[in-house]
Amino acid sequence: MKSKKVWVIILYTVFLSVSLATGFKPGIQTGKNLLSFAYQIMKVLPFAFILIGLFEVWVPRQTVEKHLGTGSGLKGHLWAVILSAPMVGGLYVAFPMAYTLYKKGASLGVIFTFLGASSLCRIPMLIFEASFLGIRFSLARLAVSLPLVVGSSAVLGRILQKKGYQPNMDL
Repeated sequence: MKSKKVWVIILYTVFLSVSLATGFKPGIQTGKNLLSFAYQIMKVLPFAFILIGLFEVWVPRQTVEKHLGTGSGLKGHLWAVILSAPMVGGLYVAFPMAYTLYKKGASLGVIFTFLGASSLCRIPMLIFEASFLGIRFSLARLAVSLPLVVGSSAVLGRILQKKGYQPNMDL
């Protein structure tokens, strides 16, 4: 599997190099997009990972289990939505945070809600959306999508818990 990943990276690098050497505009634009994306991500990720590390150290496991664990119910899902709202960096930050929550005892359903909510109701995204489409649209979208995410996350979490599912956390 790793050899396939290495070959993909090598082929991509060759493609970008040949594009630059021959003046192939779509390849050059692809390279520019890659650099722009890498620059944007590098502005966010280091700080986000520092905050996730501080969360791992400062927030005790008992607190996460109490508020986000299997016995937390609907309150745990609400906490997951609140925790996801101020996030920056999208799923690049949400997945490592979900991993940390799982290690600290959060239930699978709450983690699914956290991941869904981090895609739906991040405050920076809501501000951007409301400025273009209006606050009424943003609130209506949240009112429709958030209950669906919470409900489906709770159901999926319960089904997987009954089946004894354990996520593969080998990195």
